[in-house]
Amino acid sequence: MVEQNYFKFSNSVIVAPLIAVLSIWTVYWIELRFHMNLNDYGVSPRTLEGLRGVLFSPFIHGSLEHLYNNTIPLAVLMASLFYFYRKVAIKTLVLGIFFAGLITWLIGRPSYHIGASGVIYFLASFIFFKGIFTKYYRLVALSLMVVFIYGSLLWYIFPIKDGISWEGHLGGFIMGLVLAFFLKSPVPTANKFAWEQEDYNEEEDEFLKHFDENGNFIELTEETPLEKEDSIKITYRYKENSKE
Repeated sequence: MVEQNYFKFSNSVIVAPLIAVLSIWTVYWIELRFHMNLNDYGVSPRTLEGLRGVLFSPFIHGSLEHLYNNTIPLAVLMASLFYFYRKVAIKTLVLGIFFAGLITWLIGRPSYHIGASGVIYFLASFIFFKGIFTKYYRLVALSLMVVFIYGSLLWYIFPIKDGISWEGHLGGFIMGLVLAFFLKSPVPTANKFAWEQEDYNEEEDEFLKHFDENGNFIELTEETPLEKEDSIKITYRYKENSKE
């Protein structure tokens, strides 16, 4: 697979982040419009009812600030996933959301854990570690960008601030690392120059024919067909004058 075909813009790069952002904002609008509180649909650790939060909790937010803080990272990281890893993006997203929520359900404190931050931590972790594991220069550069922009998020996988579901963050971070390691994704191959090809032959290289064995440049001139095939050779013979 060549590089141009691998990094190819598709509608999913716009559609997927747009659907995600519209979904979380729509749910929040419904709560305000109909005076509802959907926190009960969040992850409630180690309860049978709380398992529904594994699927529903990413769409529920406790405040406008909470919603706003999750919107831009979710859109940016989702677009990055579908652009750089489009062949495994949907599979990665589904597995990541499900198992990150399940980890939160297993290790979380007795409370309702809500918000898309677990998904954000999953996406950031997956994109970072996947780029490092592939060792492909563009994907490594993407990993470094994730660290530069969202590196400070790492602290919030620890219980350093009240009111934040560090368990959800940790679950997302763990699943991003696990899927980056185990989930196979095709890696692009950069275009090669002629001399990098396996069947390259130096003797047939037109450029190298302009150099001799010592590396000196020599000017090659092409002979015309007439000079090469139909040239006429004239021979002059001189005779001495004989004396009578």
